[in-house]
Amino acid sequence: MTPEELKKKILDSQIWRSMFRGGAWKDTPRDRAQHILGNVWLHLHPSRVRKNSLKWNYTFGLGGLSFLLFLILTVTGVLLMFYYRPSVDLAYRDMKDLEYAVSVGAFLRAMHRWSAHAMVLIVILHMVRVFLTGSYKTPREFNWMVGVILLVVTLLLSFTGYLLPWDQLALWAVTVGTNMGAASPMLGAEGPFSIVSRSNDVRFVLLGGTTVGANTLIRFYVLHCVLVPIVAGALMIVHFWRIRKDTFSGPPITPQELPHDKVDTWPHLVVREYIGAIGCMIVISLWSLLQKAPLEEM
Repeated sequence: MTPEELKKKILDSQIWRSMFRGGAWKDTPRDRAQHILGNVWLHLHPSRVRKNSLKWNYTFGLGGLSFLLFLILTVTGVLLMFYYRPSVDLAYRDMKDLEYAVSVGAFLRAMHRWSAHAMVLIVILHMVRVFLTGSYKTPREFNWMVGVILLVVTLLLSFTGYLLPWDQLALWAVTVGTNMGAASPMLGAEGPFSIVSRSNDVRFVLLGGTTVGANTLIRFYVLHCVLVPIVAGALMIVHFWRIRKDTFSGPPITPQELPHDKVDTWPHLVVREYIGAIGCMIVISLWSLLQKAPLEEM
């Protein structure tokens, strides 16, 4: 059996067809559309897109890069959880072990740290781009609000992870942040229009007491590793679904652009997304190799 015959036998087999719903690949418009519509990741794309919307300098791929960084954070975060214990006696020691004893531990922690910083930056830039290009207007107002909430959730993900190294930077950053919560309107005991008592305001809920301690560490650990990621994931599902339903935003249609002036999403758009993802991975990986994540005194 020649390699071509073996390939055809595999692609036409019942097992392959049950998973990928296609059989042998034929480079036709129908197969290119089926490649998009029959894939769990790619079906959120339309089968065809306007040529003008493929310009790098319009969206810069910031939304896709934000999601990629979230995936990197999820994978590296799960790996770090194997070596981390949320205890005031063990947390800092585990950070030191990751730095010096665990194979590629320092790289994993650095990649998690810098991906978090990059995600905050890119999500903000994505929001700026959407605003400046007017992509929040009808019929995308609802999705704009979902995006605003996702920005807040991204900041909460970063803030709740700050305490876990249990060093001096973590202690004082969380002290300042929770004091800001105490000064917030309505929910903070020291804020305007307060409707809660000092022992039940948002600062007390976050700290699990009156100062940063063991209760604070376990609460931030649960928030960072379970609650906030679940909320972020649910909102991303809604966000991507609405992008597909509201149609992709793109540059204004020019008089020279014909209504049918479109190209297949595969490979024109998807290949660009892959290139952006690979470039982002290379930059984050190199930066993580060259620059360690900071760790101050206990």
